[in-house]
Amino acid sequence: MSRYWELSVSVPDDAAEGLTNFVWELGALGVVEEESPGGAPRLRAFFADTPERDDLTTRVRDYLGGLQALGFGAADDPHLAAVADENWAEAWRQHFRPLAVGRGLVIAPPWETPPPNGRLAVTIEPGRAFGTGHHATTAGCLTALEQIIDRARPERALDLGTGSGILAITAARLGVLSVLAVDEDPDAVASAIANAARNGVCDRVRCVLGDAAAVQTSAVPLVLANLMKPAHLRLAPAYARYVAPGGALVLGGILEPDATVVTEAVEGHGFAARATTVSDGWATLELERGTDLLRAH
Repeated sequence: MSRYWELSVSVPDDAAEGLTNFVWELGALGVVEEESPGGAPRLRAFFADTPERDDLTTRVRDYLGGLQALGFGAADDPHLAAVADENWAEAWRQHFRPLAVGRGLVIAPPWETPPPNGRLAVTIEPGRAFGTGHHATTAGCLTALEQIIDRARPERALDLGTGSGILAITAARLGVLSVLAVDEDPDAVASAIANAARNGVCDRVRCVLGDAAAVQTSAVPLVLANLMKPAHLRLAPAYARYVAPGGALVLGGILEPDATVVTEAVEGHGFAARATTVSDGWATLELERGTDLLRAH
């Protein structure tokens, strides 16, 4: 009998992130989201053989039904299939190849070092934490991060919901001297620490477990937050505390139709929109904190 199982399902964009988080909670060993031009993304989640495997499709089907009842798009019926032991590593790794991002970055897994081509290589081990650079939300944040560092040269940064640590690590590799990476998921913090070590930036990236709304830090010139819309709305007041006057705030994980709502919520706390970019239906926002906010807040 196979030791591994693959659950696959086509899911609309607005439900993909929620389902990804749900299958992690069910014990997935790895999750891949495959983009399909003109169609819904296909999510593939890999599981070890467990007594509960027969219940996986039922639980995923019920979860998707709940999302649809809340107004999310309808998904296909999930399918569970065995994966031969000898094909497990390849089935997981074939989806994570070096990826060029922005003007001068390349994100690569540890097992495939890209050839020197003038780009800065950032090594990220895909694991139980979100953030490999392959999703449009992460790529958008990386591109904005690269541009801001090239323009403003911030010495300190804060990464909220760090996941794999990809944004914090890239910031350090690009020259930021001190980055505080925060996540409320212990698996994410462990992943970020390991990835920081792989990139030789443990002396500049400090990874901590905690609530993004209660970080104990002085204001910094650059804050990164690749989160979902509800988190941005909840954290809008905190962003004003975290970003120094004149500093930059980069927000990802926002579906294009929600970009205006998130922008207006953050602008209400003293920020001005600087740029919005959209890729594959996902928006990345760059905002600047006003210099007179010490009086306003």
